[in-house]
Amino acid sequence: MADPAEKKVEYYGGIEGGATHSKMVIMSSDGTIKALSRGPSTNHWLIGIDECLNRIHNMVVDAKLTAEIDLDIPLKSLGMSLSGGEQKEGQRKVIEGLKTTYPNISESYSMCTDTFGAIATACEAGGIVLISGTGSNCQLINPDGTVHGCGGWGHMLGDEGSAYWIAHKGVKTVYDANDNFEEPPFDISHVKKLMFDFFQVTEWYGMLDHLYSNFNKSRFADFCVRLAEGAKEQNDELCVWLFKEAGKHLGRHILALGPKIDKSLLKAEGGLQIVCVGSVWRSWDLLKEGFLEGLRPRNDKDIDIEEISLLDLKESPAVGAAVIGARDSGSQLNINYEKNVNVFFHHKF
Repeated sequence: MADPAEKKVEYYGGIEGGATHSKMVIMSSDGTIKALSRGPSTNHWLIGIDECLNRIHNMVVDAKLTAEIDLDIPLKSLGMSLSGGEQKEGQRKVIEGLKTTYPNISESYSMCTDTFGAIATACEAGGIVLISGTGSNCQLINPDGTVHGCGGWGHMLGDEGSAYWIAHKGVKTVYDANDNFEEPPFDISHVKKLMFDFFQVTEWYGMLDHLYSNFNKSRFADFCVRLAEGAKEQNDELCVWLFKEAGKHLGRHILALGPKIDKSLLKAEGGLQIVCVGSVWRSWDLLKEGFLEGLRPRNDKDIDIEEISLLDLKESPAVGAAVIGARDSGSQLNINYEKNVNVFFHHKF
């Protein structure tokens, strides 16, 4: 049983919701993480509002039990930084649904896109984040609070440089070569074998079930792991090329936002600091060459980005979500931002 005196402490929740996995933290006002919990995707566009509410509730219950917080005592605030959380109407439906269906979760709510939580974890006054996980997205928050984005439109319109995009481009390259529709940049034999083995198909039409009837974006994106292994362990040229192309597209996200980046961010110590989130960044050695190429100006509208530092987070973006939720409720969490990040790459052009 929790100490009755502990009920007087105010607790703040934060959820990082990806297209595949989600994570929650409960924090006290001094910035201490009291509990963690995990769950599946909370993207309401992929799973529906009702299932999104259910998964959020389950994570809150798990975290409260870990922190030994009475389930009937609401959190002070709950910040939700969710994949697919950009639209105001979607935010309203999720927040109103939580208030109605699960009234004991929190006193107040705040919801935003998944990129905001990452920035709020790493930076106190604005920054830029580039997500490359199952999907991809790039968001800029300037010191004056203005927000600009590139990407984040999902696999039907974008997701360039993401695990899904790499997997799809690998499959598409193999099919185009087999149809004699497009000359592949390198031999397709290894990627074809990886594809047939991973999806457990024995002939070309077998892939259609995975692409249409039983399409699962997260499962399809998992093929990217096999392609990464093909590049790192077998040094297969087509696998290496796929990641270089992905890096190029990721760099282009930053380049596209270049004219809107506040000069203070460009001139910061270490140059433009880019918070990199998502599993694809684990293959940075494969992305690097293409990424730097993607940052080169294409025309007179693009700016010269002179220096960059790439950061990865030591803490989950759920921490940033909690910061946003607390701030929007009129409270403030004591966060040491420098301890939340690690610089894994620095480059001057």
